[in-house]
Amino acid sequence: MTISGDLKGKRIFITGGSRGIGLAIALRAAADGASVAIAAKTADPNPKLPGTIFTAAAEIEAAGGVALPIQCDIRDEAQIAAAIEKTVAEFGGIDILINNASAINLTPTLATPAKRFDLMFDVNVRGTFLTSQATIPYLKESAAAGRNPHILTLSPPLSMKSKWFKNHVAYTMAKYGMSMCVLGMADEFKRDGIAVNGLWPRTAIDTAALAMIPGIDTAACRTPEILADAAYVILNRDSKEHSGNFYVDDEVLASVGITDLEKYSVVPGTKDFLLDFFLD
Repeated sequence: MTISGDLKGKRIFITGGSRGIGLAIALRAAADGASVAIAAKTADPNPKLPGTIFTAAAEIEAAGGVALPIQCDIRDEAQIAAAIEKTVAEFGGIDILINNASAINLTPTLATPAKRFDLMFDVNVRGTFLTSQATIPYLKESAAAGRNPHILTLSPPLSMKSKWFKNHVAYTMAKYGMSMCVLGMADEFKRDGIAVNGLWPRTAIDTAALAMIPGIDTAACRTPEILADAAYVILNRDSKEHSGNFYVDDEVLASVGITDLEKYSVVPGTKDFLLDFFLD
């Protein structure tokens, strides 16, 4: 079964999209002919983390889209503003923001140095808030023009169960900070016709960042394309009718009749997947 929709002509700004989930979402949109700005830090090749803003741009253009690579550290307010302005100057506006950039450090309280705490909060919470803040005026213009504007944030459903906090308090707070941006902004900008939603995977996703975490068996993961397809479904929904949701990838796909998820398995035939955090 194919997923119906069309993102042709959409103007998309993605944070941290030089690899992994962000790049997969970009490529899915590019296949329709979307214009995609990749705002990420990596401009020079890193032997530990493949992919740069320039390699991502080349892939986007090869997939059929228009690419704009922008080196941007979303911890820096001035760099965010400059990246947004560059995108608007190049594309004429912004219709979709993907808050994908995120930092992870799965350490308990006594093993979490201040610099790691600050990194997660600066990237995850502050970066998501400030990037959304800088983009919303253009999303309002998109709404006024009937272009179906969306903010989609890669963050989990909110939960106050202690089991999601006890092993990595700082990381959980930082991810939930992103989700709180979704919760609040969805209601704040509902009258403007801007959809604000969260998206989270049911299982662990095979990315370069995940591979750097000791003890993770990527063979028990799914590929980033499952999130790309789920995001595609969400971004094609009416922004006035679908906002304030914390979506889970497999549930989104099931809503359009896709229940056979075998093609997203890293290892074909896998039955026992490594479940992601924050979902019961």
